[in-house]
Amino acid sequence: MKIPAVIISCFTCCVILITGFSSTALAQQTCATKGNYPLPEISESAKNKLQQALDAAIINLNRNPNGLNELIWAGRRTAYLGNYYEAIDFFSKAITLHPESAEPYRHRGHRWITLRCFDKAIADLNIAAGLTKGKTDVIELDGMPNEKNIPTSTLQSNIWYHLGLAYYLKGDYNQAVTVFNSCLGVSTNPDMFISAANWYNNSLRKAGRISEAEVFLKKINPNVELIENHDYLRILKLYINKQEINDPIDFLKNEAGLGAASYGYGLGLYLSLKGEKDKANLVFNHILNLKQWSAFGYIAAEFEKQNLTH
Repeated sequence: MKIPAVIISCFTCCVILITGFSSTALAQQTCATKGNYPLPEISESAKNKLQQALDAAIINLNRNPNGLNELIWAGRRTAYLGNYYEAIDFFSKAITLHPESAEPYRHRGHRWITLRCFDKAIADLNIAAGLTKGKTDVIELDGMPNEKNIPTSTLQSNIWYHLGLAYYLKGDYNQAVTVFNSCLGVSTNPDMFISAANWYNNSLRKAGRISEAEVFLKKINPNVELIENHDYLRILKLYINKQEINDPIDFLKNEAGLGAASYGYGLGLYLSLKGEKDKANLVFNHILNLKQWSAFGYIAAEFEKQNLTH
């Protein structure tokens, strides 16, 4: 698919502190728990950079308070600092002002997933999918770019990807299969294809459609060159190589941050599906001891852990 357009946001170099907007996130309650999740831990240097980017986004928003792009970037930058409900408020305002636009539904749906509000995420992302149906896809710029500063996803691929995740995390695996298949259809580069392929494979296996998953794995090039989604390719290789894992925690010892959650979940699921429940439980516990509660791998590990203990 040729993608001629780009979603662009312009940031000023001027940085000021806007009253009412802060990087200090409150511990947040989700749809899945009566307790609060802890504040996200961000290094001081990273927090300063994120705050500067948010301040710049707020400057742009003050210049154009009803602007779609300005509201979306204010919401995205707010979410990167862990203020998910504040971010949702920005996206909700964008939806009110620009109900014909898919972007705010896509981003609000993403943050409903973060907060474990899967039904709300599904509702928003289905609307976004409907609003983009039959339209030319557009590249979606990354708020936190990869090392090569090359975006690896599009608006439509992100809509389908997050919708598939919402169904998966809710436990509706057959619907997740259908949605991730749509995501694969609009994945225009290896990174996006591999990330969708990982969750498509997971969804097929969780749905009990093992033979379909095995056929699909034959389409995966284990030597494909990627920019950033290496963890998902490593997970797929576990299945391709039918790898034996003797000590899963030792296997994870060099993993850190989001990679520990994403790759760790894939490893735990692989072990669980092999019937090695004790090893899988060790991995899921390892993930849940990390301070990465907003990561999709962490959310999925929560769900798996509940199933293993019931």
